[in-house]
Amino acid sequence: MASAGEAGLLEGVRSPIGARVPRSLLDAAREKTGLTSTTDIVEYALAKLALEDDFGAKLVARKGRVSKDLDLEL
Repeated sequence: MASAGEAGLLEGVRSPIGARVPRSLLDAAREKTGLTSTTDIVEYALAKLALEDDFGAKLVARKGRVSKDLDLEL
């Protein structure tokens, strides 16, 4: 959440949202995060998604871009 705050993602007008989710999913999120407020859980999940690193996708997209004869040994 600190990173989300630093990125300015927690500023501005708060907008209400509505969603129906399985109780078991919400309970598991509560247990995993230690958060009890549904609002806090949703805010945490959205921040985590918004800040997610796409390194894996970028790495896979580079497949075949390095010359096969490149010497990587030191």
